[in-house]
Amino acid sequence: MKIYNTLTKQKEEFIPLNGNKVTIYTCGPTVYDFFHVGNARVFITFDVVRRYLKYRGYEVVFVQNFTDIDDKMIKRANEEGITVKELAERFIKEYFTDAAALKIERADVHPRATEHIGEMIELIERLIKKGFAYVVDGDVYFAAKKFKDYGKLSGQNLEELEAGARVEPGEKKRDPMDFALWKAKKEGEPYWESPWGEGRPGWHIECSCMSMKYLGETIDIHGGGSDLIFPHHENEIAQSEAATGKPFARYFMHVGYLNVNNEKMSKSLGNFFTVREILKDYNPEVLRLFMLSTHYRSPINFSRELMDQAKSALERLYNALYALKHLEEVTKDRELEGDEQVLLEKLKGLKQKFIESMDDDFNTAEGLAVIYEIVREANSNLKETSSKRIVSFTKELILELGRVMGLFGDFEKDELLDEEILRLIEERQKARKEKNFALADKIRDELKQKGVILEDTPSGVRWKKIK
Repeated sequence: MKIYNTLTKQKEEFIPLNGNKVTIYTCGPTVYDFFHVGNARVFITFDVVRRYLKYRGYEVVFVQNFTDIDDKMIKRANEEGITVKELAERFIKEYFTDAAALKIERADVHPRATEHIGEMIELIERLIKKGFAYVVDGDVYFAAKKFKDYGKLSGQNLEELEAGARVEPGEKKRDPMDFALWKAKKEGEPYWESPWGEGRPGWHIECSCMSMKYLGETIDIHGGGSDLIFPHHENEIAQSEAATGKPFARYFMHVGYLNVNNEKMSKSLGNFFTVREILKDYNPEVLRLFMLSTHYRSPINFSRELMDQAKSALERLYNALYALKHLEEVTKDRELEGDEQVLLEKLKGLKQKFIESMDDDFNTAEGLAVIYEIVREANSNLKETSSKRIVSFTKELILELGRVMGLFGDFEKDELLDEEILRLIEERQKARKEKNFALADKIRDELKQKGVILEDTPSGVRWKKIK
C-alpha cells in the first residue's frame, strides 16, 4: 500500500509505526455553523481511508477533534446572546446529524479543545522551558525561527514564508513568523486561568495536545484539507516536534480543494452550500458517490449537473443490486457451469483490481470504476437460468466493495422492509387475479409512495427502490 505524503511530496510505502495498528488524527470542524460541502469532502475521504484500512485487516484508532473555541465562535455567540459552550453544543449535535446521514462513522474519540486546556498549558510550559516560546503581556508566542525545520511541510523556505507574514493589530510578537500559543483575555471572551494570566489557547496548540494525548507523540497519519497545510499543520509540526524531539506524524494526507461551478466557494459569491441544504434535494449517498468519483488529492468541481450525474450512476448501481436480489429469488442452487466458472474468476480478478486501486493512495475513482465493471458483467451475463451461487457471489461482492466506500446502506436497510413489501405485492397479485384492478392500482400507488417501483415480468413481479 502506498500513500502520497505531503511531507516528502511523493508516494511512499505505508508502514505503520506499530505493526498492524494504525493511528489517525484528522482536523474536525470549528462548530459555529453547519458544515459545508467542502468540509464534507474531507470527512468522507478519511471515513473511506479508515474503512479501507480496516478492510485490509488493520486495527485503526481514529481521532477527529472539534474546535469549540475560536474568534468565529465568540463572534457568533455574542451576536446570538448565548455562550460559546451553548453554540458549540448545538452545532456538534448538528454535525453528528449530517455526518450520520452521509454514512460517516463516528471517530473512536471526538475530543473538544475546551476539555483539554490543562494539557495545552502543560505543553506551552514545556516549549517556554525549552526556549521555543516566550511571554509578552499575558500572550505566549512560538518562536518559529528557532525550529530549524520550519516550512518543511509547505515546502517553503523561511525567506518565502517571511515575505507573506504579517503582524495583526494587537499582536505583540517579536517576529512576523511567530504564532500564538496562548492569548490574553479580551473583554467579552471566555477565558481560563493560566500561569500567564487569564486567557484562552491559540488554534494550533489544541491539535498537538489532543493528538498526543489519545494517539501518542508520533502518529501514523495526520490529515485534513489542503487549506490546513499552512499555517495550521506546519505550526502543529513545529510546536510538537520542538516539545518532544520526535516526528509528529509519519504521513500527512491532504484533500484537494472543492470549487462550486468552477469558482471558489464563498458566501459573497452566493455559491456557498451547507450539507444540510444539499441533502434537501439529494440522497446523502449521491453526495458521497460524487465526492469519491474524483481522487481525493485532485481538485473537484461541485455543480447540480454533476450531482445529477452521480444520482443517475447511483440509481444504476441500486438497480443492479435489486435485479440480482430478484435473480436470487428465482434461480436454482447448482454447481457452476463453464461460462459461470469463467465469470467467477473474472469477478475475483476485479476484486483484486479494486484492492490494487485502493492500495495506490486510496484511489476511490478507480475503485468505483471496478464496481461499475462488476455491474456491467452482471447485467450482461446473469439471467434466470444462472446458478444461484454465481448470482449471490456477484451481489455480495458489489455490497462488500460498496461498504468500503460507505455505499448501499439503503439497500441493506431495505432488507428489513422486504416482508412488508412482499405482503403488499402478494395482495396486489391476488387482487389482479380476482380482477380487482382498482385495488391493485391502489396498492401499486401505495408502494410508489414508499419509494418502491413494481415491474411485471414473465417470471413474476420485480421491485426496486427509487433513490
